[in-house]
Amino acid sequence: MKAFGQLLDIMDELRVKCPWDRKQTNESLRTNTIEETYELSEALMKADNTNIKKELGDLLLHIVFYAKIGEEKGAFDIKDVCDSLCQKLIYRHPHVFGETSADTAQKVEQNWEQLKLKEKGGNKTVLEGVPSSLPSLVKAYRIQDKARNVGFDWEEREQVWDKVQEEFNELKTEIGRMDTDRMEAEFGDLFFSLINAARLYKINPDNALERTNQKFIRRFNYLEAHTIQQGRSLKDMTLEEMDQLWNEAKAQGL
Repeated sequence: MKAFGQLLDIMDELRVKCPWDRKQTNESLRTNTIEETYELSEALMKADNTNIKKELGDLLLHIVFYAKIGEEKGAFDIKDVCDSLCQKLIYRHPHVFGETSADTAQKVEQNWEQLKLKEKGGNKTVLEGVPSSLPSLVKAYRIQDKARNVGFDWEEREQVWDKVQEEFNELKTEIGRMDTDRMEAEFGDLFFSLINAARLYKINPDNALERTNQKFIRRFNYLEAHTIQQGRSLKDMTLEEMDQLWNEAKAQGL
């Protein structure tokens, strides 16, 4: 609490004495907040505790900054933010702070969604709580997860593979016709069904894709570095030569 109080005091002083901090607004900070969130995400993916701590601090700074701006406008302050959060956590955890029973994580999630719909001024529809600005892959997962919480889901998770195959076949049909608009639509349907499969098998698709991104980067960097050592350009190499280096990188566990 002493450390948090010091942070608030520092923010108060910065808003008065620092020209840069003094001129910031919600709008000017927004893109920086998004960047800080992605930097925290990267540190979390790497299990880099040193940078997790650093990036959490950067994100906390933004939270305090927005609260300070809200205070200056007479709209809310950091206490209001904390009070609102505490009230929401207590309300949405009746199995902890009330008499409701929920002995599984899935039951907790179902209760959470139902309570959100009941809240005064809260979401009026199941999918209303999914931010429109979310990246498409994450948004698809959240849409499916929220639908699941009200019972709209496959009876058996193995059934999803029939849907994946169906969407794949429909995509192949449109590719055969070379209808660009329909190809894009069917590609989207295939992605959506694969994300649904990931959800059903407890795989986070965003994490899975990022792991593959990082794996590709490591192997491509290996390929490029060895090409440079040979005094050659990637453009001058045959695909067979590049595949050989790629497989070397793969054999080394990169």
